[in-house]
Amino acid sequence: MISDNYPAGLYPLNDTLLGKFREEVLSGLHRKAKRLPSKYFYDKTGDMLFQRIMACPEYYLTNCELEIFQSKTADLAQIITSDNGTFDLIELGAGDATKSQYLLKYLSDQKASFTYMPIDISGNILSVLEKRLKDEITGLDVTCLEGEYFEMLRIAAELSGRRKIVMFLGANIGNMEPREAKEFCRDLRAHLAPGDLVLMGVDLKKHPKLIWEAYNDSAGLTSRFNLNLLHRINRELKGDFDPDQFEHYQTYDPGSGACKSHLVSLQDQIVTIGDSKIVFGRDESVFMEISQKYTLEEVDNLARETGFVPVYSCPDTKGWFVDAFWKAV
Repeated sequence: MISDNYPAGLYPLNDTLLGKFREEVLSGLHRKAKRLPSKYFYDKTGDMLFQRIMACPEYYLTNCELEIFQSKTADLAQIITSDNGTFDLIELGAGDATKSQYLLKYLSDQKASFTYMPIDISGNILSVLEKRLKDEITGLDVTCLEGEYFEMLRIAAELSGRRKIVMFLGANIGNMEPREAKEFCRDLRAHLAPGDLVLMGVDLKKHPKLIWEAYNDSAGLTSRFNLNLLHRINRELKGDFDPDQFEHYQTYDPGSGACKSHLVSLQDQIVTIGDSKIVFGRDESVFMEISQKYTLEEVDNLARETGFVPVYSCPDTKGWFVDAFWKAV
């Protein structure tokens, strides 16, 4: 579902991306089981709502991982620097590096020899990030990589043959179905060399009520966040959704660990997007996003099944979240 390292910069869309947006929306809504692509949640309003979600009392994820990076920085750094060699520290979907900045400063203070390589699709946010980090961390070597994850990992390998430590934080792996997560991790392994490390941020299974409330906050922010995608479709794709005729619905299955959000049609209705018409039945749902939760054992198994071995797990004090090191084999 919602994750901390959101894909900033997906607005405004150029003609190519706008065409892809239209194609993915129509493809999803013409399926028997309707769905919408969650990566388009993040227009300006979506960004604002997400910032408010992260600050609401029910949403625990940000504070849990922030605690790890603030209070267990030395533990993280020890694993990264254990071979005493130079390395590239690569962050997928770096955003504003709110959490990783603590690790960067600690490594710099310890005189570690490394280059920080933030990857993001937004050139603007990367330029802002680079300036801020260089102002705040003396001598930090930063190489920004603007683009898609795996293409930029390929370029990072071309730029440097040093050992790679790849950070994928914010429970972003949970935004994928388990099958998709395995495919992603296998692809990630294919872009790494034996001995490279991955630091994977994962939200753990816990009391179902805590998880459900994190995505169904009392202020209704998550509901507005999901419904905002309908507003965006109206504005950018010439749609005529009436968002008041859809309701946010959240589920969590503690057995599978799948936390899913839907929008439910409150009446029989026909929505037009450009020249296309989509028929909704009353009570028909549209799948919006998943936030998959794992046990520590499942995190380790995911590593082993995709070409890694678990090295070290660093949970927060509540045991609600973990940043796990995997080594490529």
